Order: sequence, then C-alpha cells, then structure tokens
Amino acid sequence: MLVRPRLLVVSPRFLFPLDQGGRIRTANTLRHMKGGAFDITLVSPAPSDAWRFKQQTAASCDRFLSWPEAPMSNLRRARALAGRLPVSVAADASAAGRALVAAELAKRPDAVLVDFPHAAVLLPDRLAAPSLMFTHNVEAEIFARHAEVAAGPMRLVWRDQARKMRRFEAAALRRFDTVVAVSARDAAALRDAYGLRRVEPVETGVDVEYYAFHGPEAAPPFGPAEGTVVFTGSMDSRSNVEGVEFLMREIWPLILRSRPRARAVIVGRNPPDALVAEARGRGLAWEFTGFVGDVRPFVARSHVYAIPLRVGSGTRLKVFEAMAMGRPIVSTALGVEGLEVTDGADYLAADTAAAFAAAVLALLDDAGRRGTTRCGRGGSTAACGATLQLGAGDEAVRGGLRGGADAGVGLMSTALSIKGCGRRRVNQCRARGLPKTQ
Repeated sequence: MLVRPRLLVVSPRFLFPLDQGGRIRTANTLRHMKGGAFDITLVSPAPSDAWRFKQQTAASCDRFLSWPEAPMSNLRRARALAGRLPVSVAADASAAGRALVAAELAKRPDAVLVDFPHAAVLLPDRLAAPSLMFTHNVEAEIFARHAEVAAGPMRLVWRDQARKMRRFEAAALRRFDTVVAVSARDAAALRDAYGLRRVEPVETGVDVEYYAFHGPEAAPPFGPAEGTVVFTGSMDSRSNVEGVEFLMREIWPLILRSRPRARAVIVGRNPPDALVAEARGRGLAWEFTGFVGDVRPFVARSHVYAIPLRVGSGTRLKVFEAMAMGRPIVSTALGVEGLEVTDGADYLAADTAAAFAAAVLALLDDAGRRGTTRCGRGGSTAACGATLQLGAGDEAVRGGLRGGADAGVGLMSTALSIKGCGRRRVNQCRARGLPKTQ
C-alpha cells in the first residue's frame, strides 16, 4: 500500500460555516485535495458548535484536531492596542493552539501549509519541513486603507496598526519557502513590500454550476421609483461595514432622488446594531438579513449588485459569484482589485458617490443593460467548469517535496487548478453593452 506524504495544515480560524472569502477558498482547496497527493491533518481552533460542521470538516481533511476557540474580549482588545502585535494577530494567539501545533510538528510531517500570516503566532520560529504560506490579502494594506478613509483619532489608530502589521507580515512571510497570493497584483505587492524570494499567484475562481445563471426574469418586476440593490459580505468585517456606510450615507441619498422607493438588501452575518438603527432612523427601505446559509436567492432577486468597498486587500469572490449569476455589478476599483475584469464589459466602475449612484440608476433605468450578462456554460461540470486532474499534479507535488521550496508551488497548483478553471469559465460571463461611468 502506497503511503502518502503527510501534510499538516494550520489555520488560525475554524473554516465553517463558509461565510467568508478566506474560509471558502481554504475549505474548497482542501476539499479538492483530499484523497489526492497528501494525507491531510488540519489543526485550528473550534467553536463550541463545531459538531454541526462535522461532515464538512471531514470532507476537507483526513483528520481534524482543534483547541477551544476563545473570542477576544473588548478589554483584551483594548489592551492589545498597546502591544507589539497588530490586534488582529494578537486575537489569534493561543497557548493551547501553539502546543497542539508543536505536537503535530514533532511528528515530522512532510510538508506544512499555513493559512493566513496570523497563524505564524502558533508556530515555532523555524520549520524543518517544506513550508507554504497561503495569504489571502496584503494584510498591511487593509490597515493603511482604513487610515486613508478614517477621521480623527481613529486615523492614528489605523496608522499604528498598519505599522505593526507591516513589521509582523514581513517577518512572518519570510519564514516560509513559498508564499501563495490570490492574484498577480498581490504577488507583486508582496515582493515589492517585503523583498520575498518566492511568491506565486493563484487566481480566483468560482463554481459556475453552484452560482448558476439567473436571467432578469428571476428578479421581481419593479416600478419607475423602485429597484433592489444587493450587497453580500460578512458584516462583522470592518471593511464591509465601511463600504455599506459609504453606500448608505453618500450614495443612497443620490439614488433616492430618482427612485424614492428603492430597496437595499445587505446579506451577511452580524450587522452592527448601530448600522441597522441608522438605516431605520433614516427611514430607508433597507433589509439586513444577518447570517444566511445561502446567498443565492437574495442575489437572484436583486436588480443590481453593489460593491462599494474602499478598504480591503486580496480579491473578492463575490465579483465572480455575481457575474456567474448574471447580475450587473457596480463596483469601486478596489472592489475588483486583482481580478481580470474590464470596466464596461464585466462591471461598471465608480469610485465617487455621484458616479456610483449614476451607474446604479443607469442599470435600473434600462432592462436591456441589466440583462446582457450571461455565463458561457459549454462543457462545464459541477466542479466549476472542468474535472480536476490530480495525476500529473500529484507527481509534481512529490517531486517538489524532494526539491524543498518547490513543494509549495506544486501543492497549490494541483489543489487550485480547479479555481483557475472556474475563472476562465466565469470570464465568459461578459456584460456586453454596459455603459461606462466617469
């Protein structure tokens, strides 16, 4: 019987439910790797209700080991502001987690895959096995961009966090043989910022069968003063909250001048009470769904998909999800950063409140423009457009294990080839004839 190389996967967060881009990427990567080149051990914190996700966890690894998840209290968070680590990294530090990771490393796995730079606080300073860091963002960029849009004392707080994250991120990423980024743009940014020797991009993809095309008729009819705009994203993410605040406070008043009964549906877990109260106080026809198990019905019933983000990094899966479902998109440049999409063909670009409102209204005013996005489906399967071929990739991984740093590249190119397939498929979902905005 062939003994497969052992892969240790370390994540600083529990991977389920799949309600964040990072979780979706990592869990689906592991799901498509399982049964292939490696015997996979996944270690991460686990919440008290982790049992609810036993089946999904089992589909992602051969064995799962965990320590109790301990959310950071407000008091501990305030104290962490004065520490050396960024607050988001300090939140992932765990003595129990570090001990479990050390015990698994003592078993001498053949390769180590680490999810997010934050997980470095769970690792020793040096790893004996070939190692790969899967980074979903340029983390310091997120804090720097928060500082750009913040005002008053919070600008100073974000600048301080950006400085700490640059220092931590540089040191953490340099510890790994290979770093995998989610776009060529992020890979270049990481090389330039930190002088990394080896950064490999793996492009974003989407399952075009799961996010199946829905024509304009799937959305309810609406009158000249109406129309539904949807946003999807975890609402306990400060980046998403800032984007929704921008939509509510600066963009929405301009939309209401032409469509006073327009609706917005904000789909995502844990919307801040203050934001929900603000929408109610403004008398807006806004719905905050909280957590939902499936965003597709909400997207299908919308007329325009909005991505009003001004803060963030990495790439946003929601762009390709909306494209695959045939929904016209209005987005800031940051919202589509790192993706191979074209203004006027795949989405409408708008970075100011006036331009964003004008683009939304242009789509609501013209049914023909809303109905021009269509996904090419020829030859696709349930696995995002093609069947994942593991054979040659497995050999590349095994060869990479002998070659040290090459292990990481082979590993991720095998596991994530399914993502590239999805990207090529969804790039057939072109929104022809959409108007460009200034």
